[in-house]
Amino acid sequence: MSSQPARFVPYIPSTTVLREFSVRGVLMGTVLGMIFGASSLYLVLKVGLTVSASIPVAVISMTLFKFFSLTGAKDATILENNIAQTAGSAGESIAFGVGVTMPAIMILGFDLELTRVALVSVLGALLGILMMIPLRRALIVQQHGKLKYPEGTACAEVLKAGASKESLEASSAEAKAEAAASGVQNVSARTIFAGFGIGLAYKTAMSALRMWKDTPEKVFGAPFKGGSIAAEISPELLGVGYIIGPAIASVMCAGGVLAYLVLIPMIKFFGENIAGPLAPGTIPISEMSPHAIRGAYVLYIGAGAVAAGGIISLVRSLPLIWHGLREGLRDVGGSRSGATVERIDRDVDMKFVFGGIALLVVAILLSPTLHMNLLGAILIVVFGFLFVTVSSRLTGEIGSSSNPISGMTVATLLLTCLIFLLIGWTGASWYVTALSVGGIVCIAASNGGSTSQDLKTGYLVGATPRYQQIAILIGSLLSALLLGPILLKLNDAATVYVPVAQVSQTAIAVDANALGTAKHEKIRGAQASSDTRDFRVWQKRDDVGGPAGKYLIDESGAAVWFVDPGINGAYSKRPDGTEVHKFDAPKATLMSYIIKGILDRHLPWGLVLFGVMIAIVLEMSGIPSLAFAVGVYLPLSSSTPILIGGLVRWLVDQAKRKELAHKNLTEDQLQAEGDKSPGVLMASGYIAGGAIAGIIIAFLAGVMEKTDASISKWANTSNPFFSGPNADALSLIPFALLTLFLLAVGREMLLSGKRRDRVPGREGAARDPARSV
Repeated sequence: MSSQPARFVPYIPSTTVLREFSVRGVLMGTVLGMIFGASSLYLVLKVGLTVSASIPVAVISMTLFKFFSLTGAKDATILENNIAQTAGSAGESIAFGVGVTMPAIMILGFDLELTRVALVSVLGALLGILMMIPLRRALIVQQHGKLKYPEGTACAEVLKAGASKESLEASSAEAKAEAAASGVQNVSARTIFAGFGIGLAYKTAMSALRMWKDTPEKVFGAPFKGGSIAAEISPELLGVGYIIGPAIASVMCAGGVLAYLVLIPMIKFFGENIAGPLAPGTIPISEMSPHAIRGAYVLYIGAGAVAAGGIISLVRSLPLIWHGLREGLRDVGGSRSGATVERIDRDVDMKFVFGGIALLVVAILLSPTLHMNLLGAILIVVFGFLFVTVSSRLTGEIGSSSNPISGMTVATLLLTCLIFLLIGWTGASWYVTALSVGGIVCIAASNGGSTSQDLKTGYLVGATPRYQQIAILIGSLLSALLLGPILLKLNDAATVYVPVAQVSQTAIAVDANALGTAKHEKIRGAQASSDTRDFRVWQKRDDVGGPAGKYLIDESGAAVWFVDPGINGAYSKRPDGTEVHKFDAPKATLMSYIIKGILDRHLPWGLVLFGVMIAIVLEMSGIPSLAFAVGVYLPLSSSTPILIGGLVRWLVDQAKRKELAHKNLTEDQLQAEGDKSPGVLMASGYIAGGAIAGIIIAFLAGVMEKTDASISKWANTSNPFFSGPNADALSLIPFALLTLFLLAVGREMLLSGKRRDRVPGREGAARDPARSV
């Protein structure tokens, strides 16, 4: 066989001019990108992972455009649909980076300022795209046939399957022959829309109307004191479990089993007779609930395991990283030549690319909220280009589902903090600088990988790269601007204002004059009516006399309220007894531990090292440690529905194997057939619907305070599915129905005739057990 591959012919030939870059395409993709970005942010705060949005965005955009065509508008071409999915794919990757890094700022003792979140989001997103553009020819064109880009290739197949009549007529002779041979049918979005509606209605009924308890739980007594099991029976977590499959779901839940059925009961058993508190706990273990033991001890063990798992995944990828960096840079010079003759080879002008990167670096330096200096900016450029290149290459090699963005972020923070430590830049004043470096690099690497995947899809369908690059720049910018307010609102909705007497046995006060020009703030949200005074804000950085964190101070300097954040907060009940569901943000907590542990030299290293050893034992046993470690860190209630979703996927896949046994398919082919199941689209709908409902409920929580209180009162007094001795068992009934419906759709029991949701290719595992989990 010749070493020179045959010339590639895309679906739409380079010589063919077809409608492509349109306002409606960019607008459609941007709006869908915002929706999936918001749902992804909600998801990453809950369980530390996201789900690829490219195929759901492509399916929805094609369906909406076909619907509009019934009213007299022109149906979108395949290239317009590709522009829509390109603009829409950015929201999810940016959301992952924002959710992984930005909440750490609160854990480190600073306010979650909108300007800071917006700057990190925008700068990281745009930097990742611009740094990837010069690599397009090297990774997409020169490596075609070698780099598979599984999700990008699958998205191209979906676009081909749903191509309009105009697109079919304009396609190449090779594409027409392939379509005739395969007999592809149009992709219907009925399943994903149905899943969205069901997820939205289910979550609203459960969380807003309190129709049933959302987290059934069983706490064991003697002789197994401290042990507990629980399940957060939400549609989005069930959908995540279905998409990531049984292997990762079971490993992840196993980590939760270790935490809640081994570590917490063991700590309770050995520590119950210790008279006083055992550091870092502040009360005797005998007085601790399972949740309190988790917060005081197990979280550090889980963080150590996650950090070790992330580093191990990165070290495992070092050969690929080196290969990707070397190959990715080899032909960069060729990509900088002027506009090429062929339409499918036209990039954004390189002067714009490198000028844009320079302007972004200047913006980073001039942004006071980032606390940035020249060294930090240099580290962003160096680590950013390194990991954008690596992320783009690995997305092509092994797909986004195994792209270790989390490990890259951990490595960035470790190296940055070690450099700061060597220079002598230690203490809280350098926390924001280090986190800004890590946050921008994380978002850049994540969005760089998504950009390369989109450009691969475009290359296969015959898109113009320049138009795709402009579309994803627009989509990224608008999605990044939206995610900041959503992050702040989600945090505010679950924030609890705790009376200082409840967090400390002694009064906490500060010299009012020492606060200087500290900003003023009133109680916001559901507790706003409890105290309407104007307070000054004090960020307490130590644990002496009371927990570190944000306090509201009166005119005399006395602390009146402790502000427990909605993200990674410790108090789940307001003073009136109202339950509040916190966001655990596992990856953000890990980032904060790395920064504080190195720059402050203050961390319970014994517990952290226990977690490190757990990860090492797992790796020695051949078990992927990162997914397991995240399970240790997360509440078991989050992992349980993911496991159930994984089991449903296993049942669907097993049935499919029996149906296809006569074809003697390989394991990869069987996996691909499983990914074509309409259950994947239904699960995607569950995720989007449940997450969007959660965001809407969070936004309305402060506005509809009286209505919410009335619903809560009714549920607690009159609804046996929500409160009472049988509530835990009864609440499982609606979740069982939700699960059975997903199984029925996955098995195609509800479809008549031929399958209508044929989604070719690999649809989208979670955005990486290493990156997402």
